[in-house]
Amino acid sequence: MVTTTAIILTAFVFYLAMMIVIGAVYMKKTSSSEDYFLGGRGLNGWVAALSAQASDMSGWLLMGLPGAIYSLGSGQIWIAVGLFIGTVLNWVCISGRLRKYTIVANNSMTIPAFFENRYRDKKKILLLISSIVIVVFFLVYTASALAAGGKLFNTVFGLDYHVALAIGAAVILCYTFMGGFMAVCVTDFVQGTLMLIGLLVVPLVAYFLLPGNLTDLITQSGVTGGANAYLNPFINGDRPYTFVEIFSQLAWGFGYCGMPHVLVRFMAVRSEKELKKSWVIAIIWDLLSLTAAFAIAVIGRAYLLPTILGENGAASSESVFIEMIRKVFTSQLALPFIGGLFLCGILAAIMSTADSQLLVTASAVSEDLYHNFIKKDADSKEILRVSRITVIVIAIIAFAIAWDPNSSIMGLVSNAWAGLGAAFGPIVVMSLFWRRTNLQGAIAGMVTGGLTVIIWDYIPLVGGQTLGTYTGLYSLAVGFLLSLVVIVIVSLLTKAPSKEITDEFDKVAAK
Repeated sequence: MVTTTAIILTAFVFYLAMMIVIGAVYMKKTSSSEDYFLGGRGLNGWVAALSAQASDMSGWLLMGLPGAIYSLGSGQIWIAVGLFIGTVLNWVCISGRLRKYTIVANNSMTIPAFFENRYRDKKKILLLISSIVIVVFFLVYTASALAAGGKLFNTVFGLDYHVALAIGAAVILCYTFMGGFMAVCVTDFVQGTLMLIGLLVVPLVAYFLLPGNLTDLITQSGVTGGANAYLNPFINGDRPYTFVEIFSQLAWGFGYCGMPHVLVRFMAVRSEKELKKSWVIAIIWDLLSLTAAFAIAVIGRAYLLPTILGENGAASSESVFIEMIRKVFTSQLALPFIGGLFLCGILAAIMSTADSQLLVTASAVSEDLYHNFIKKDADSKEILRVSRITVIVIAIIAFAIAWDPNSSIMGLVSNAWAGLGAAFGPIVVMSLFWRRTNLQGAIAGMVTGGLTVIIWDYIPLVGGQTLGTYTGLYSLAVGFLLSLVVIVIVSLLTKAPSKEITDEFDKVAAK
């Protein structure tokens, strides 16, 4: 008799094979570095929207966020609120302007190249700093995705975490290496669709299968303060949430305008018309998926009883969605395959971010570092070859970072999101909307944002504690705001940008 595990494994094999086939198809269509990094600026609205959101949300959406809400209560929803606001502003305010500006600014293919062209950085200082920022923080970000994949395979199939980690990394590496940007975007479109279906169906089915009243069951699960406190977004256990705690969670939204793997989708959209379609689709997808992630955590708290995740040898709280799928879809032989496909939705979330991060890091190394600092006469095919080698190297290093099975997905994502958001977010905003911003201000702001996050999160300055731990304030909020202030002050104290730069700015603003 075919076992449930074998049926679920069949679903996984089917899904992974489909992703690799997509990579192979687009490998034949990838002949230049522009094809590999931007897909020839040919994305349609649907693919751009779902690709951007799928690559943005990652395993964090299906594991990290539900796990935090499951453990700590509805107060963790402020992160989702901040991210939704950030998503809306990013698509409505940033996407169109960035797409136009990167075309006007010497057809920039990467965010570091855009900074260089925008400010006529002949010494390539901005290019170097931004490329290093991408490599450092994306290593951590990619590691978080690989760790989520390892935990998924470990929980579902009982595989050793390190074996599971290797399998997930190998598949992601395979299709990213082959197909480049279009393979990543098309697979992200499939994965974004699968993620949304799983997010909507699983909590709905689980809710109707509850053996009693939701609030009574949540209270029975032993949450501090009972169901009323657990479901109140302003209560943290037995005390009110502080302003700093809520602000820190909302501050996650600052990070959006500094995420290269999201911004590059804006640059690659086929036309203004397609871009407007994209942001409507993306905002609806984001609202539905974040709401569903919250429902997974809350309903899962009641549905999984008597099991309480994270206690008495049970799986960690970050596995709440996995455990719900396993419990919902094991009652009949026909259902495990469907459950397997929904579990693939978690894998989809993981893969859709890891592949994008690998690709952006590869572009930073090959196009921005190798082509500009090591071999300036490298042709497009050579840059493409270096890009593919970089994908392999970065995947191996991220694999090493993710080696610890106890690493927190939420923690890794939080650190990487803060670093990228604080270093890039302010300069992206000011580059697009403040005519007076100059090269010196841009350099100072980027360095300030990145260093603030590192100092805030990693250096113990107060009684053996970091400033982040001591104050409870998220480093992204501090780094982003300090960077903005520094950009303004340094730009005003130094020479105004040249007429060539301001004329280009005016040309974009007038479109």
